[in-house]
Amino acid sequence: MNISLAKDLSVYQLVMGVQAPPKPLSLSPATLLSLVRAQIDLLIEQQIAATLWVKLPPEKIWQSELARYQSSVSASSLIYTCQIDESAKAGDGGAGEDEGAGVTGEENIPLSSSSPSSSSSPSFPDHVPVHLSPDSQMRRENFLMVLSPQFCSLILAHRPLKNRKNKTTSGKVNTNKNQPLLIINTLEGRVIQQVLDGIEQAITPESSPIPVDFICPTAPQGALMNQLFAKQLLRQDEINRQIITVRTTKLQQQNQELQNKEQLKDEYLKNVCQELRTPLTHMKTALSLLNSPNLKPPQRQRYLQMLNTQCDQQNSLITGLLELVQLERNLEAIALESVRLSDIVPGVVSTYQPLAQEKGIMLAYTVPTELPSIWCVSGGLRQIVINLLHNSIKFTANGGQVWVRARIQGDYVQLEFRDTGIGIAESEISKIFDRFYRVRTAANENYGGAGLGLTIVQQLLVRCGGSISVKSKLYEGSTFTVQLPSVGDTPKAIAIENE
Repeated sequence: MNISLAKDLSVYQLVMGVQAPPKPLSLSPATLLSLVRAQIDLLIEQQIAATLWVKLPPEKIWQSELARYQSSVSASSLIYTCQIDESAKAGDGGAGEDEGAGVTGEENIPLSSSSPSSSSSPSFPDHVPVHLSPDSQMRRENFLMVLSPQFCSLILAHRPLKNRKNKTTSGKVNTNKNQPLLIINTLEGRVIQQVLDGIEQAITPESSPIPVDFICPTAPQGALMNQLFAKQLLRQDEINRQIITVRTTKLQQQNQELQNKEQLKDEYLKNVCQELRTPLTHMKTALSLLNSPNLKPPQRQRYLQMLNTQCDQQNSLITGLLELVQLERNLEAIALESVRLSDIVPGVVSTYQPLAQEKGIMLAYTVPTELPSIWCVSGGLRQIVINLLHNSIKFTANGGQVWVRARIQGDYVQLEFRDTGIGIAESEISKIFDRFYRVRTAANENYGGAGLGLTIVQQLLVRCGGSISVKSKLYEGSTFTVQLPSVGDTPKAIAIENE
């Protein structure tokens, strides 16, 4: 059976066109679901075989109600399901923009019959699809109309047009999924008959004929009305409890997240205070010793050097903290830029060549000039290279070697920092990206630093979609491998080494 309705048909306009129409109420999509479920409950309990005219969303939460009804009523029933014609809608760019959705309990309740999934109409034994054009007036409406000699009813939801001027800061129209609906729930025979007659008149000439001899009873039986109202109250209470459960769970999760953030903040402040206190303690000790009247010149020089070292440590710590705070505060707002490694790495390596030569370290890099550009935050690539190269040289003993190599690795450009330094114990590798963490050595040598460089590197890489991994063996050296997302195609690279 092939049935189509004229695009200018509107069930809402038919209802509002009767004399003294029922007053629509501004209610939530959850209330609409409770009304539909209550009606299905009544039809099943009374075993009422009815003809249903429906336009409900295609999602399971709605369609399961129709399936529940047809599987529970022993007598045959007929369901006319109105649905947007997907084939005609394919070229229509704006038919679905007016649709909305609601949330009830743990389930989404989209109030849209023109969503992408609407092509999968329910497969009921006595299901008759009714086709609507994409620009149909009914695309903003959902309804359930029950027609039987014992009981007739109409549940209708209409979503008013949004105010086009109500836009978000990004310029998009604000689409609140919980926007109230204008809902009409009526048992009046004259209203339902008006809708039925209007549908019959809107059936297109090429459609198959349908029975038109049904006359709605003037009013339902009082006992049925009482039962319906009771079921509506029960269903509404059920949905309200679901909503409360979901909201309570969400509030508990938010509260736990806030508690976790507070704990992290407290621990962060505690670590900061501890890190600031340590250099101050050393400086105070040195100043106290400098006041000794029997202090010899070599000792005085040693304590002055201690003061100088601890001042540098304090300055490094404060600078690192300010840099990290600034980065974390503004990281999401910093735009990504396209950068070439060959424009950054050689310059940084040249800057560190004097330091490497002073320690007798062989410093070399291999950067293919034709490597593709990579995505990174503005200035971030230079910061990553500086931090990793500085660590490699700092933790490599005199006469050691440090290499920087870059190559293509799938959709990424891989940047590798390898050294023959002191290495990292396996138990410490998982901790080196933590704030203020410094690698401990058997000689207990003080390498200085704030313990924030690797934390900053990791933050920058997360922002640009990259990653970093570490392989290390104690006293043999470490390899830090950075993966950076490439831009565009990856042409064949020609490696150039510079020592």
